[in-house]
Amino acid sequence: MQNLLDYDHAALTDFFQQRGCKSYRATQVFRRLHRGQNAPDIFADLPKSLHADLLAETHCPPLPVAADNTAADGVRKWLFDTANDRIETVLIPEISRQTLCISSQAGCALACRFCLTGKQGFSRNLSVAEIIGQLRQANAMQERRVTNVVMMGMGEPLLNLEAVLPALRTMTDPHGYALSPKRVTVSTAGVVPAMARLSAETNVALAVSLHAATDSLRDDIMPINRKYPLAMLMKACNHYLQEHPRAFITFEYVMLDNINDSHACARDLIRLLGNMRCKINLIPFNTFADAPYTPSSKKTIFAFRDILMKSNLMTTIRKTRGSDILAACGQLAGEVQARTMGLAAGEVPLTRASS
Repeated sequence: MQNLLDYDHAALTDFFQQRGCKSYRATQVFRRLHRGQNAPDIFADLPKSLHADLLAETHCPPLPVAADNTAADGVRKWLFDTANDRIETVLIPEISRQTLCISSQAGCALACRFCLTGKQGFSRNLSVAEIIGQLRQANAMQERRVTNVVMMGMGEPLLNLEAVLPALRTMTDPHGYALSPKRVTVSTAGVVPAMARLSAETNVALAVSLHAATDSLRDDIMPINRKYPLAMLMKACNHYLQEHPRAFITFEYVMLDNINDSHACARDLIRLLGNMRCKINLIPFNTFADAPYTPSSKKTIFAFRDILMKSNLMTTIRKTRGSDILAACGQLAGEVQARTMGLAAGEVPLTRASS
C-alpha cells in the first residue's frame, strides 16, 4: 500500500496521471492531505470509479504518538512510533512564531561527543512520510500552525537527502505547508558533498554545526571533521553563499567548559570565518547522563560573544528551552534499535577526503 505522504507535489501528479487523472486532481488531493484531511475525504470530487482503487492502494496514516510531554517553559516534545524505532520531535512556541524541530534519522551515525543522539548510535534513515508526518502531526495536535521548521532533530539531514529533499519541497510548496524557504533551516555537521546538492535544489536556510575553529579540536569533538576538514567545509560554505547571494549561514557553536570557550578559541573562529556572510549562534551546552563535558559559565559565554562582536561577527546566544524534559539542543534520544554505534562502526569513513 502506497503512503501518499511519501509523495511531493510532482510525484503525486505523476501518480494520478498514471491513473488517467488530470494534474489539477493531484493538486486537490495534495492540498487536502497537507491541510490535515484523511481518506476518504482527500479524494472528494475525484471520479467515483477511482475511489475504491485509491482506498485499496493508498493510505496516509498519522505517526502514532508514544509520548507527549510539555516542559515548564511551554516547549512540547513528542515521541513518535516509526517502524522499529521511536523518534523525537520538538515544538518551540513563541509569541510570533511556532518552530518545529524535526528529525531526519532514527539515531545518528556521526557520534559528535556533545550530543546524546550520536551517543546512542544509528538505526536508519527516515522516509519522506516519517519526516513530513512530524509536521503534519504537529499541526493536527495544536491550534496554532507551525510557522518555522528546523531540521535539527535526531540525525544528520544531509545523509538522508533522498527523503529530506522531497520533504522540504512539500514544506515550501504553496499547496502544501506554504512555508517560506527562509523559515525552513537545514542543519548539517559538515557533509560536504551533499551541501552542493542542497544548495542547487533548494532555497532553504543553511546552518552548520561548527563548534570548533581548528581541525585538531574539531577532530576530537566531531569525528566527521576527520573526513571533511575545515578547509573543505569553508569552501562548501562559500559556494553556498555564491549560489545564494541574499543568504547567510548560521554557524552553531556549543559552548564547552575549558574545551572550546577560551579567548584564543574566539580568535581562531574570527580567523576562520573572516568576512563571510554569517551569524554565529552560541549554544550553552545541555548536559545529559554520562556527558563528557560541562557547560561554560554565563560569564565565559558573554565574554566569548563580546570578542566576536568586536570583530563585527553577528553573534547571538541561544536561550535554552525544554531542558527539563530533555528537549533542548543535543538532548534528543528517542528509542532506537541501533545497527551501528556511529563512526566507530564505519558509517562515515574517517580518512580525509580529497579536496
